[in-house]
Amino acid sequence: MGILGTGGMADALGGQWAAAGHEVLFGGRDLAKATALAQRHGGSPGTLREAAAFGTDAVLVALPWHVAVAEAARLPLSGRVLVDCTNAVGDGFRLLTAGGPSVAERLAAAAPTAHVVKAFNLCHEDVWRLRPPVFAGRPLAVPVCGDDEQALAVVRQLVRDLGCEPYRAGELGGAGLLEATAALLIRLWVGEGVDVQAMVPPREFAGER
Repeated sequence: MGILGTGGMADALGGQWAAAGHEVLFGGRDLAKATALAQRHGGSPGTLREAAAFGTDAVLVALPWHVAVAEAARLPLSGRVLVDCTNAVGDGFRLLTAGGPSVAERLAAAAPTAHVVKAFNLCHEDVWRLRPPVFAGRPLAVPVCGDDEQALAVVRQLVRDLGCEPYRAGELGGAGLLEATAALLIRLWVGEGVDVQAMVPPREFAGER
């Protein structure tokens, strides 16, 4: 699979998928950084364009969100499963896309012949480095949003390859809820230093809606 980006999320997720047996090409605007990641994880280095066209399963978008949208309009992404793990969180933990399309929807508009799926955006990169991310004996759940069933099946397998459990979180139009949730969690984790797991009761107490 192709990885767009050379930052922490590219390192963590790309490294895990390489360890799980995927052929991975790390693509970056800085080839030296892409080469360092490839050497660390046993993948291949390349440009963003090469990563966009690499492999047959999926392309991870792990660029700053505004860069990702601009690059999506230029890269060869037709027919590709585009996995968006980005968050548009600014100063004061503000959601920079509030009131407008989500990042995932902007990517879909920029690359209309790709199949965008929102996933992996709720956790810090260090969580994705765990092998596997299991807490109190329970695998981490990963919500997934998308419109194309074949693309969703690809991403669900990528989730399972990390030792996690995929949860269907609706169509791509609902990706803004995941992005807003990430902004809230980051505010509470980083800004307030609280354990956000304390906010969510077990399913049997959630009631019916």
